[in-house]
Amino acid sequence: MFDGQPGLAAALALGLDRGAAAAFRSAHVDVVVESARFFGWRLAIPAVAWIPDLQHHSLPQLFPRTARWRREIGFRVQLASGRTIMLSSESAFRDFKAYYPRASNRVSVVRFATQPPDAFLNIDPSEVIAAYNLPTNYFYLPNQFYRHKNHQLVVDALAILKRRGVEVVVCASGSTEDRREPGYYDLVNAEIRKRGLDTHFRHLGVIPLPHVYALLRASTALLNPSRFEGWSTTVEEAKSFGVPMILSDIEVHREQTAGAARYFGVDDAAALADHLMQLSGQSHRQVVRNIVPQQDGRVRAFAASFADAMRRAVHRGVDQPGVKSA
Repeated sequence: MFDGQPGLAAALALGLDRGAAAAFRSAHVDVVVESARFFGWRLAIPAVAWIPDLQHHSLPQLFPRTARWRREIGFRVQLASGRTIMLSSESAFRDFKAYYPRASNRVSVVRFATQPPDAFLNIDPSEVIAAYNLPTNYFYLPNQFYRHKNHQLVVDALAILKRRGVEVVVCASGSTEDRREPGYYDLVNAEIRKRGLDTHFRHLGVIPLPHVYALLRASTALLNPSRFEGWSTTVEEAKSFGVPMILSDIEVHREQTAGAARYFGVDDAAALADHLMQLSGQSHRQVVRNIVPQQDGRVRAFAASFADAMRRAVHRGVDQPGVKSA
């Protein structure tokens, strides 16, 4: 409801987005979660700033200078305003301590879990697979085409498998738009055509979410080659169905899966090729997975940690600044 409103300028200059503050009061809001927004240091309602990740510090080369500084200034304003900080992983918390060692804000680590709606699971995956003309044995890569998502490594791995005479199909979905690097998708696509991998790497574009779940549930494995994640939604969705995973060997992927996946270095195309070949060879029939029994427990744990973070923000006099809650 605040999109396009001039509240940010007022929040920075005067310390308060008056329109937002009035809306919060009229709705009897107890605590506000700021996600890529700032409502001012004079906001009378307790506020929690969700910082999804600190990628602009870890991979600064992927951000234009203005975008990098805009992100950094936004985070520092929230820190200076005494916001409770909400992070999505222990990995992000370690980054936070490294990059903002003097910050005394309260920090809560809230690892989110997904709960796929039942209505999205009624579609028959075989119909979706047929609609997209996919084989029964495929790997699913549902990541947006940002450079840090590392699609190029998958292309390199498929080229290795092609030279080995191994037929593997990677099905990708997601947006091709990246304002930081508008031509990235075209570069990857050109490389796919150049290497003759059109039948091996198939990009479906942006597809309906029920189709995403259908393709995930019937895939040989989820593939996520990303160089950086705050807490991967695609990994959480794969966990919710017990889908095997082939993941880049980054700290947060290890944290999310507790070792229950196959891992490869972010620049190791040969290792990825080996994983793809091995799992593809083991898969002889299509398996459609349903939500695993322990998923309700994961969602309850997420809800409890989120609620605890909100309570800490509301009753901020209880805890000492700089204390992290799980």
